[in-house]
Amino acid sequence: MNITLKVAVCLLSLGTVSLAQPAKRSVPKAGYRDWKVYGGGPESIRYSMLDQINRTNVHKLAVAWTYDTDDAFKDSEMQCNPIIVNGVLYATSPKLRVFALDAATGKLIWSFTPPNEGGGIGKLRNRGVTWWDDGEGGRIYFVARGLLYALSARTGKPMPSFGTEGVVDLREGLGRDPATLSLSTNTPGIVYKDLLILGSIMSEELPSAPGDIRAYDLRTGKIRWSFHTIPHPGEYGYETWPKDGWRYLGAANCWAGMSLDEKRGIVFAPTGSAAFDFYGANRVGDNLFANTLLALKADTGERIWHFQAVKHDVWDRDFPAPPNLVTVRRNGRMIDAVAQITKSGHVFVFDRENGRPLFPIEYRKVPQSDVEGEVLAATQALPLKPPPFARQRFTEDMVTRRTPEAHKAVLERLRQVRNGEYFEPPSLQGTVVFPGFDGGGEWGGAGFDPETGLLYVNSNEMAWILRLVERPKSEGRQTGRSLYLSQCAGCHREDLKGTPPEFPSLVDITRRRTEAEIEGITRKGAGRMPAFSNLTDNAVEAITAFLDGRDVEVNGTPAAPSPMDLKYNMDGYNKFLDPDGYPAFEPPWGTLNAIDLGSGEIAWKIPFGEFPELAAKGMKNTGTENYGGPVITAGGLLFIGATNHDRKFRAFDKLNGKLLWETTLPASGNATPATYEVNGRQFVVIGAGGGKSGAPSGGSFVAFALPE
Repeated sequence: MNITLKVAVCLLSLGTVSLAQPAKRSVPKAGYRDWKVYGGGPESIRYSMLDQINRTNVHKLAVAWTYDTDDAFKDSEMQCNPIIVNGVLYATSPKLRVFALDAATGKLIWSFTPPNEGGGIGKLRNRGVTWWDDGEGGRIYFVARGLLYALSARTGKPMPSFGTEGVVDLREGLGRDPATLSLSTNTPGIVYKDLLILGSIMSEELPSAPGDIRAYDLRTGKIRWSFHTIPHPGEYGYETWPKDGWRYLGAANCWAGMSLDEKRGIVFAPTGSAAFDFYGANRVGDNLFANTLLALKADTGERIWHFQAVKHDVWDRDFPAPPNLVTVRRNGRMIDAVAQITKSGHVFVFDRENGRPLFPIEYRKVPQSDVEGEVLAATQALPLKPPPFARQRFTEDMVTRRTPEAHKAVLERLRQVRNGEYFEPPSLQGTVVFPGFDGGGEWGGAGFDPETGLLYVNSNEMAWILRLVERPKSEGRQTGRSLYLSQCAGCHREDLKGTPPEFPSLVDITRRRTEAEIEGITRKGAGRMPAFSNLTDNAVEAITAFLDGRDVEVNGTPAAPSPMDLKYNMDGYNKFLDPDGYPAFEPPWGTLNAIDLGSGEIAWKIPFGEFPELAAKGMKNTGTENYGGPVITAGGLLFIGATNHDRKFRAFDKLNGKLLWETTLPASGNATPATYEVNGRQFVVIGAGGGKSGAPSGGSFVAFALPE
C-alpha cells in the first residue's frame, strides 16, 4: 500500500471525512478588522473580517516585504505573533529585542534592546507584546528575562513613570525572596481598563516560584491584585495541597496566555501543572488551581468559577493555549461560551458566565501509581464531545512500517514499557505518554470562525516515554557529580546532552561559558531553570567543577532535608522515535482539524506538514510536529505556518481543508501569523524563526499581499 493511501486509510479510521458545510452565521461587520492584540483580539479567536485576499485570488499572493532581525543564533526560535496598530507593526526578535516597523513597507521605525539582567535568560521564547492607548501615543509592554518593560509606542523608549524607570521586576510581590526566584513571561498579558493582567513561566522542577496571576497598573506598574494559584490558608482550594505547600511549592502558572470578555469583565486564565511535574509525593492532594481554567473578575481577581481538567498532574498536562471565547448554537439558541483545547487532544466547552459544560464530561476511574510515595486522584475528567482531535493510545497495530528494521525495533521497545489507557501513571519501567508532552494541542492555540461555528486546531502526533529514576542519595559527603545527578540530570540528562533547544546540552559548557557565568546561572536561574537557592556556594562550585570534568567533594555540611527533596526524578524528555529519528508509529504525525462546536463533531481533518527528505522518496503528506496557530478570515481562508521541517506557509479553504496556496519561508514558521490592512491593502505576516526539532534557525518576518 502506498503512503498516500495509508494516510487516507488512517484518517478514515479516525472518522475524519465529514465535509458537510455548516450554516453561515452573521458576524458584526465593524469588528475583527485590525490586529491590536495577541491572537487578533481579547477573545483569542484568531479571526479577521478582512476579505480582500480570498479563495479566488489567494494563489496570486506574493512577498510584499521582508524584515530580517539579524538576531538568529544556534537553536534560537521566534514564536512572536506581531500586533499592528495604526499602520505600525510591533514584534520581538529571537534575542528578545522589541521593534516597530512600517506595516506597509517593513522599514524599521525604532528598536529597543533590553539589558541582559533580571531573573531569567534571553533564550526564553517570546510570543509578542501588548499595546495600550494611554492617550499620549500609546505604550508597548513586554517581558524579557523576568523584567516587565513599558515603552513609548512612538519612540521605543522606556516610560519613566512606570515601575523604576520603565521596568518592573516580576520576581517581586510573590511573598518570597526575589533573589531566590527565576521566572518570566513568554505570552503577552491582556489589557482590561487600566490593568495589565499577566501570567508567568518558571521552572517546573523544584525549587520553583509560585504561579500567581497578577494585575499591574498600566501607568505606575504597581500590583493591583493577585490570585494565588497555590491557595494560601483560608483561601478556596487550600485543603487540596499540603498544609504548608504554599510556602515552598511552585508553578501552577498561567504561561499560555489569557482571554477576556470585556463586556462581562471576565478574564479566563488557563494554568499548568505544579512543580515537580512528574512525581508529586510532596504535594499530595488534587492541587487546585493547577491544570485549571479560571474565570476571574478582571477588576479584582476574584474567582467566579473554575474547572480543573487534571487533578494532581504527573503527566505535564498543562492547558497549552488561551481559551477561545466563542458563540455556539445549542438547542436553537446562541450561547456565549469558552472553548479550551488541551495537550491531550480534547476540547472542553463551557458557558462563560457560570462554567456549565455544553457537552457531557465523564469522571472516569483511572489507574493508581505503584511508585513509592505517589498518591494519584481516583478519577479524572474526560469530555464525551467533541471527540479527541489526536489519537489517544499507541497500540501495536500503529507501529511504524516505514522500514522492516524500524518496525521491529519499535515493536520491541513498545513491549518493554507500560502502555495503558489514558492517565497511565509514570513508572520506573517507563510509560508511554500519547499524545506527548507537547500535545495534541500546543501554545499556537485554536482559531474560531464566527461565520460557521468551526473551531480550527493543529495537532501534534508524537509519543514520549516517561521514566522515573531514583535520585542519588547523599551518603556522607556530597560531590559535584552526585549533586548534578540529583539537581540537574532530570532536564540536562545524566550524559549532559540535554534535549535542545528546550533543555540545552551542557557538554563542553566550560569552553563556552566562564565558571563565573555558570555559577551565576545556577544561582539566579535561566529561563525555565530555577534559581537553586537551596545550594550552598561550595555546592555550586562543585557542580561547576563536575561540568569541567572534575568530580570534587563539597566542603561543609550538606543542607538539611527539605520538602523539595524528592526521591524520584525523570530520566529526561524522550520522544519515542524509530532508529532513524522519525516518529515510532504510522502517520499522520501531525494534523489540522476543524471541529463543529454546535454539533460537537469533527467537520474535517487532514495530515499537516511533511519531511522533505521523505517526500522526495514518495512518502508525502505524513504530517509533522507543528508549533504556531492558525488565522481564519472572512475571505474563506485559513492561514498557517507551524510545521517544523518543510518551511511552508499555507492557505487552506476553511470549509473543507483544501490546500489553495503555499510558499516556502526562509525558516520554519513556528509562529502564529497576523493579518491587517494598511491604505486599503490587506497583508498577511508571519515570523520565520525555525529552530524546532533540529531545523535551522532564522530571524525574519515575511509579509505577503496581492500584487498592486
